[in-house]
Amino acid sequence: MVEPVYATLIWGVPYLGAGILGILYVVGVKNEKVYGIFSALTLLTAAILATIVGVDVLRTGHPVLHQFKWIQSINVSVSTYIDGLSAIMVILVSWLSFLIGVYSIEYMKGDWGVPRYFFFFTFFVGSMLLVVSANNLLLLFIGWEGTGLASYALIGHWYTDEEEYWVGVPGRKAMGTPMYFEPSHSGLRAILFTRVGDIGMLIGMAIMYMLTGSLSITEIATKAPSWMAWLASHHVLTLTLILFTLGALAKSAQFPFHEWLVTAMTGPTPVSALIHAATMVKAGIYLVLRFAPIFYYGAINSPAPLHAVVVHDTYQFFTLVAGLGAVTAFMLGTMALVSNEFKLILAFSTASQIGYMFLAAGAAGMLVTEVNNVGFAMGVLAGLSHLMSHAVFKAALFLISGWALHVAHSRFIDKMGNYAKYMKWTALSMWLAGLSLMGIPPLSGFFSKELTLHAAEEAHFGWGFILGALAALLTAGYTTRLIVRVFHMPPYEEPEHEPHEAPILMLGPYLILALAALAIGIAWGPMTHVLAKAGQLTRAGALVLKVPPSDLMIHITSTVATILGGAIAVILFVWYLYKIANVNFRAILARSALAKATYDFLFDRWYINAIIYILLVYGFAGFAAALAGVDFGIDWFYHVGLLAFFGASSFALRALHRGRPDYILSMYLYMAGIVLLLAYLFWR
Repeated sequence: MVEPVYATLIWGVPYLGAGILGILYVVGVKNEKVYGIFSALTLLTAAILATIVGVDVLRTGHPVLHQFKWIQSINVSVSTYIDGLSAIMVILVSWLSFLIGVYSIEYMKGDWGVPRYFFFFTFFVGSMLLVVSANNLLLLFIGWEGTGLASYALIGHWYTDEEEYWVGVPGRKAMGTPMYFEPSHSGLRAILFTRVGDIGMLIGMAIMYMLTGSLSITEIATKAPSWMAWLASHHVLTLTLILFTLGALAKSAQFPFHEWLVTAMTGPTPVSALIHAATMVKAGIYLVLRFAPIFYYGAINSPAPLHAVVVHDTYQFFTLVAGLGAVTAFMLGTMALVSNEFKLILAFSTASQIGYMFLAAGAAGMLVTEVNNVGFAMGVLAGLSHLMSHAVFKAALFLISGWALHVAHSRFIDKMGNYAKYMKWTALSMWLAGLSLMGIPPLSGFFSKELTLHAAEEAHFGWGFILGALAALLTAGYTTRLIVRVFHMPPYEEPEHEPHEAPILMLGPYLILALAALAIGIAWGPMTHVLAKAGQLTRAGALVLKVPPSDLMIHITSTVATILGGAIAVILFVWYLYKIANVNFRAILARSALAKATYDFLFDRWYINAIIYILLVYGFAGFAAALAGVDFGIDWFYHVGLLAFFGASSFALRALHRGRPDYILSMYLYMAGIVLLLAYLFWR
């Protein structure tokens, strides 16, 4: 048995490392290599600890718990709990983050913000590791908000807003709304979009605390039948579960919160890999995978008088989750078909693939009406397996994109081409990771994607299954287009520099990850034993996610064979259009009004961003401007009393505000004060 303190050190070491990096900057250390190497070593230490603890948990079958008292008045401990789900997550997050950190050393060389970058990078990883290993909601929420703060700083890393760091086509507008975004703007979008969901999550947490008297996830799970029944008796169970899950939907960029993720490409490419593969967006689906068994267990074990109502309300909740996942998977796939930016195509793909994970978890929960424990466990483990496989191949794809953008000195794929001729190892990595994304056997993406569609089929979720199947075909289309356009066709514009292979510190990480996607697929049989073991160790009350490994093995049904055949047909068709027929798509758009209208609809992201800005941003701004001219009788009180008070307060606070990151840091300090006030009120 390992020492329990190792569990806390998994997330404690990166936090400590980030603190030391901050001290090094304050004392004036100028050598940028110090920051990169120290960050990488910190993450390596966390990865080794995660492996020791995670492997021990999966080998012995005994979860690891380490805790000590923190806030006794509200019964909160610093409690780290590593069970089957956490074991896989900490291993995955820590090793991916380490490889991305190694890549960053070379990628960020010479950048003017290296110390700040590695501070927030290391802090980001520590926050994510805290999220996946925390055993109480308050500790989880601290890590949750830590990822939000770090993402703001890293997405807006180049906050001087030079055009080369933008996302979108400069000057393009949809419905009068700009569709191009600077780093500082994108950072704010990320934090504001996700904060909307976090408000709902806080409300859900508060309700659970009031009904259970505890923030411990273990206690909330054990008492789920009683508190879910109470909420159902007051006709607010479905609403409460939705509110709690809003944070997860926003964090994982599900419709209608997906807009923050597609514009988060303004950050350095390793940040994109970190957000899309190991942290941030994976935090949302992790929360759903953690609490789906709790909600399922609470429903099927609810007291007899209210059992039917609890099951009905829980079924409604899971149907909504599965539906949003299916819609997101399809919608974002259509957007990726026409995008002309390398990283933006991958961003659309990320939201789409996470939609698959929500579809799997939601479809599993829909089996609550049948009390199908094995089917439910299969669906949850399908979501976990796709999370695992997606993390590996998507990290590889983003790291490849970083080198492609560097070589082209552009983010647009039209300025890239014939890279396979000059970068054979990068091309091999791209094909391996891309085929895994497309779900082609024997790559890992095939098995996890099939499990997801099987979960939707098992739940009789017809239209969700259809959207998931269509999303699989779309994935094959846009991924093949990206690979062929960048690696096997000449650029539309002559490059300024001849392409060449990436240096080893950049090539090594994405080649390792691409080969890992292949290795996981080939070793899928043994991997099913790991997943089955993880399920058995992931407890919610008295529920055990127990599935025989043989049931997790792929069974080629006629449906799966048809989808796979369709994906292969799409790959060959796209190859034909680009490489053999050499179709001039620009000419088609120029002469066909229908084709141009369809293209604009997809390219401008179904006009969802424009609608959000027109209704919410511009709408509320106009409403506020109208109110500004109305005298509500408080003008005298404001000018005489409050103005003087806030004037003095702002003078004192002004010294703290020396740059854009400070503004958002202050916001977090204010939020911390609100949380402490709520904690005091709960105690009273």
